[in-house]
Amino acid sequence: MSRLFGIETEYGIAVEGQPDADPVQQSVELIKSYRSDDFRPMWDYRGEDPLRDERGFQADILHEHPDEKAYQEQDQQRPESFAEIKGDRILINGARLYNDHAHPEYSTPECQNLFDLVAHDKAGERILRQCAERRKESSGQQVELYKNNTDFSGHSYGCHDNYLMQRQVPFEYLKESLLPFLVTRQIYAGAGKIGIESESGMESFGCFQLAQRSDFFQVEVSVDTMHRRPIFNTRDEPHADLAKYRRLHGIAGDANMSEYATALKIGTTALVIDLIERRLIPERFAIADPIQTIKDISRDQTYKWEFKLRNRLTTSAVDMQSEYLNLARKYLDPSIEQNDWILTEWEATLSQLQAEPMELSDRLDWVAKRWLLETFAEEEGVEQDDPWLQSLDLAYHNIDPEISLYYGLEAQGMMRRLVTDQQIEYAIHNPPADTRAYFRGTVLNRFGNYVESIQWDHITLKSNQRAKVPAGENSLPSSRRIVNNQGTSANNLSTINMNNMADTETANRYNRLLDQSETVEELIAGVNEISDVDQPST
Repeated sequence: MSRLFGIETEYGIAVEGQPDADPVQQSVELIKSYRSDDFRPMWDYRGEDPLRDERGFQADILHEHPDEKAYQEQDQQRPESFAEIKGDRILINGARLYNDHAHPEYSTPECQNLFDLVAHDKAGERILRQCAERRKESSGQQVELYKNNTDFSGHSYGCHDNYLMQRQVPFEYLKESLLPFLVTRQIYAGAGKIGIESESGMESFGCFQLAQRSDFFQVEVSVDTMHRRPIFNTRDEPHADLAKYRRLHGIAGDANMSEYATALKIGTTALVIDLIERRLIPERFAIADPIQTIKDISRDQTYKWEFKLRNRLTTSAVDMQSEYLNLARKYLDPSIEQNDWILTEWEATLSQLQAEPMELSDRLDWVAKRWLLETFAEEEGVEQDDPWLQSLDLAYHNIDPEISLYYGLEAQGMMRRLVTDQQIEYAIHNPPADTRAYFRGTVLNRFGNYVESIQWDHITLKSNQRAKVPAGENSLPSSRRIVNNQGTSANNLSTINMNNMADTETANRYNRLLDQSETVEELIAGVNEISDVDQPST
């Protein structure tokens, strides 16, 4: 599992006693609460292109939710600039915290250790809780934050899992190999949900689903993320060497409260990508109708989870996942990183799902939530379609441990932990030591006053020493070379390209250089020396 991965989570937001509070403004104010010093926009948007499709073309538009036009009109009336509304904060742990329109979003730093990722995902919850506490101190408003994926009114917001992988894998093979896995992964990665929903709102309340997002997928493949959502997203934005890598931008998953479910979701997907890169997924895995199947599996109250394959045979979600597991057992080395943990837990979870899913209430979100709701309904004598249960559904995802039903279970020792509170606290302040996130976070921590702008794949510093622009495939586009937005002499700006730091060995070399550098000038001089060694002479 020597690959980079990370999680982007959009949080639901509400204000106690103010059901009509503007979520955009609340998100703006929440992110402002991260720190009290003057805000200086540092995130470099120029390298981002959400319209670039990895199928080899540029999309004309991104399809938006029907409500989005009204939001855009409201934004035009706001006193804040675009940068102030986004409110990008780049954190010393290598993460990014910002306002994704109506939702505060936390993007973990790049990790390659599975349990590091779990700790950094949980660190995001605590950072946002701190923001909410500071917001209450300054305004008196109690902001509630939910790590879920629906407002039960037809709006779904995402939890995106991202993986760096080989670009040489043919697109069609990647899509056909991954779709059956993503459609069936929800049997252990789903967060659970009361009712059936569409963009028009709630359609029924009586059904308990495995996953919160499954209602909202309308096409198999697309570059869109907000409307006409695809199971397989094709945004081509690797934040690394475009010739070598693609970023698998997964939008088909739920936000998990359970540490175990998060680890199993990310770990199994990473192993399946290993299999795909080796061209080991057979054609017979193809599903006849992925869009209907992802909904049917989520809504199946029998837990048989059966569906039709393209070859007209019938299989089940457990059997399909077992097929992927068997390939991983056969071809992948269990001694590498966390492979053994993933393979062992994957097998145990599938076996228990086959035998009695409710026995997994200590590790899977959808099972824990269903147990809570059924226990409450039985004790209170309420029907399964009672709106009261919907409020409990939401309370499961509240990240405030004093209110959250999930954290209530955890406090009673009823949820399996994978990381300690100390590891989570460490992740709030420290980046992973073995990826380029260490370089980004540490530069910001030590030389923050010299940082002009930041992206996932480059940092621009103000100094008297200019960084060399690498030659060849790793070169930055001309629009990202030594640039100037605020009147500073271009000669004083140096952009350090981090594309090649996607490689672990290279990242460690730059990280060691950073540890040894006492000044920005010394750092840039060292970067230039490494570039001279790494790049061919021109």
